[in-house]
Amino acid sequence: MKIAIASDHRGFEAKRKLIPMLKQKGHEVEDFGCENPSSCDYPDFAVPAGKSVVEGRHDVGIMLDGSGIGMSVAANKVKGIRAALVHDEVTARRSREHNHCNVLCLGTDLLSEVQINKIVEIFLSTNFADGRHTRRLDKIRQLEEGGSFTPG
Repeated sequence: MKIAIASDHRGFEAKRKLIPMLKQKGHEVEDFGCENPSSCDYPDFAVPAGKSVVEGRHDVGIMLDGSGIGMSVAANKVKGIRAALVHDEVTARRSREHNHCNVLCLGTDLLSEVQINKIVEIFLSTNFADGRHTRRLDKIRQLEEGGSFTPG
């Protein structure tokens, strides 16, 4: 799998530890920054990484910051991104099965390295369940295109 990875200064150390694990499992990883633990702005890295997913250069994105909230908000502003802020194994699985999320956002102040690795493994190995979930995603796409949908 081709993975776009990004962090801000709070997620830098976790990202630095996660990249070798991903490569060891055979994934191609492109690091969109940041490059060191100096204070920086998460949109500078979330947006380019998200765009690379939408453009098809990467299959998914993984974004890390202190709470995961900033990266999630910024990534979800990129048309075509469905970023999930995930805190455990259940939400990692559901984000892929039910919401076909293409970006995983993690709060590194809230999770251990072991938890992060497990969540990432589940996210990357879980497939979209399709079925009734496709109808829901179609409604989200309609909204992204500036349209509306009829509830029901």
